[in-house]
Amino acid sequence: MQKKTFDYWLLISVLLIGIFGIVMIYSASSIWAVYKFSDAFKFVKAQGIFFLVGILLMNGLSKIDYRIYLKYANKILFLCFFLLVLVLIPGIGTVRNGSRSWFGLGGFGIQPSEFAKIGLIIYTSKYLSLNQKNMRDIKKGVLPILLVIFSFFALIMLEPDFGTAMVIVLTLICMIFISGVKISFFVKIGCLGIMGIVALIIVAPYRMARIVSFLNPWTDPLGSGFQIIQSLYAIGPGGLLGQGFLNSHQKHFYLPEPQTDFIFSIISEEFGFLGVLIVTSFFFFIFYRSLKIAMNTNDAFGKYLTFGLSFGIIIQAILNLCVVIGLIPVTGVTLPFFSYGGSSLLVSMISIGIILSVSRRS
Repeated sequence: MQKKTFDYWLLISVLLIGIFGIVMIYSASSIWAVYKFSDAFKFVKAQGIFFLVGILLMNGLSKIDYRIYLKYANKILFLCFFLLVLVLIPGIGTVRNGSRSWFGLGGFGIQPSEFAKIGLIIYTSKYLSLNQKNMRDIKKGVLPILLVIFSFFALIMLEPDFGTAMVIVLTLICMIFISGVKISFFVKIGCLGIMGIVALIIVAPYRMARIVSFLNPWTDPLGSGFQIIQSLYAIGPGGLLGQGFLNSHQKHFYLPEPQTDFIFSIISEEFGFLGVLIVTSFFFFIFYRSLKIAMNTNDAFGKYLTFGLSFGIIIQAILNLCVVIGLIPVTGVTLPFFSYGGSSLLVSMISIGIILSVSRRS
């Protein structure tokens, strides 16, 4: 039964965090944009377009009955799989920063792995809702969905895009965890996961360089450790209230492309601990409202869907913040609603639109 209203607190918080993100993209990118494109608003205009499109998508999806995704879950998953294969073909997929993970559309880029995140959450929600009785049986319930998850993981790693792959796997593992699977199984999976990560590091020397620079960035301050050192230089002087809006020093060609993965460093430098508190509070409030919607939903598919989408946003945010402050190695994960990038922003707002759809009918 559709309600006349939905969770306006969630909607308002997403709009506010999106606007704040665009403002910070201007602050972080204006110097670089003038130097490279002679236009201080180059990145802001592009992000603004995606934000407006995201608002339209979020509004439209909030009015669509989310249960339609249950019907088309297999087709959505196949489309995502097809796009991930297509992007790996030379001449079709575009290489950026060493990864063939983009479709170039004019001056914009679309990253299919971001949309695969939603497709997998929809499919996993369908699988878990239809196989609740089998989830305590590892062979009958858990292994089939794990095969699907790790097939997509392998495709994304071929790009390679370790950060997005990790966000997807962690999100889906969290969904499986709440389905009632025994904790002992996750201990075993965790051990296998650690072994797998070690193997991935061994076969790709640049990942080992990131591990070394994470442990001691000063071993290669002008190479693999450069980004995290400059990030910490930005965060350090922030203090309680920061250096003031537009007054960041690190965005002056010290921190590479500060409008992307390390935009939180600029927020910390310009707004200090207050900015950190505002950003983290927004994310936890969005997560709290989403969990509340999930808990109030009687439909199993809607419950898993909301949990999955909210896990996806908060896990990605936590990984990004941990990278920026040096708690984990650099992974290339964007900060939802803040980092420059159309695919990331659209996927985040699509996720909120679907969650709002669930709230209308909970």
